[in-house]
Amino acid sequence: MNTRRPTILDVARAAGVSKSTVSLVVRGSPTVKEDTAKQVREAMAATGYVYNRAAANLRKSSVGLIGLVINDLRNPFFTEFATSVQMALSAQGYATVISNSDEDGALQAQMVSSMIEHGVSAFIISPAYGQEAETFDQIARAGIPCLQVLRQVDPRGDLFPFATFDFARGGLLATQHLIEQGARNIAFVGGLEDRAVTTERMSGYLEALIGTGVQPTSFHGRATRAFGAEIAEKISRETPEIDAAVCFNDQVALGLLSGFARLGRRVGEDFRIVGFDDIEECNQVWPRLSSVDCDIAQFGRDAAAALLDWVETGQRPPALRRAPVSLAARETSLGIDPEGTSS
Repeated sequence: MNTRRPTILDVARAAGVSKSTVSLVVRGSPTVKEDTAKQVREAMAATGYVYNRAAANLRKSSVGLIGLVINDLRNPFFTEFATSVQMALSAQGYATVISNSDEDGALQAQMVSSMIEHGVSAFIISPAYGQEAETFDQIARAGIPCLQVLRQVDPRGDLFPFATFDFARGGLLATQHLIEQGARNIAFVGGLEDRAVTTERMSGYLEALIGTGVQPTSFHGRATRAFGAEIAEKISRETPEIDAAVCFNDQVALGLLSGFARLGRRVGEDFRIVGFDDIEECNQVWPRLSSVDCDIAQFGRDAAAALLDWVETGQRPPALRRAPVSLAARETSLGIDPEGTSS
């Protein structure tokens, strides 16, 4: 004899809806259409599901819970962001549920659904690409505050405000710096070509080349070390006249650096590199990596403060906020003198 109590998943399957929709119905949310709500109630009766209101009230009376969904926690840039957000929220008495979507839009939507079911008060999402509606429409239906950061995949800034860095300015600073260092054939390396964040970072690079006589060259691909190392070999084999690169991020730049090291090409002399994000490792490798400095720790604290202001006072953040960037110039672009320091 099966004595297992029916769960919200059983109801969702019977009604043909998501877990979050069932949760909204049992909580009496007015955002669910009456026909759908009726369908869910009938499924509850058919499965014998009983809503545990006492447990739900206990969850509501507990410390505020914030959902933090990150597209790639393997990347130190996003890890540092998540850490700074979590610490800032903790300082204000909020708990954080952190999840890694691993650049999988379907997994992201599933995680968001589960977090809604468990009663999060708000979301901060650095989103994955793909199946964007499945993620953000359910947040809109639930009426939960949600801040997009670093990437904007849903254009509804009135519902999902977007905070990022001035990436175009960063691309401009990096390219101008390489030109000042004497580079004459500068490539842009990394980033998927059809992504807005790639276009934005590359726009500053293209702006800096106007009037210089330098023809733009780009190598697009996944923003990984493996791709950077692959392009180091490709440049050396096919386009050795290229003498510098602005990289989509530091992961690509570090791969480019190691790739040239294996080939015996001297970075800082034969080839100059500027990365993007200025993760901690930039200052630890040799030669030290020049990079566009995005103060991700402060950015995380600011994102947490903006979200909590929204949750606690109803003050919605602006539809778009861009944090400033600067250039951290080191040996990979400045060069190395015979004593082993920047020239």
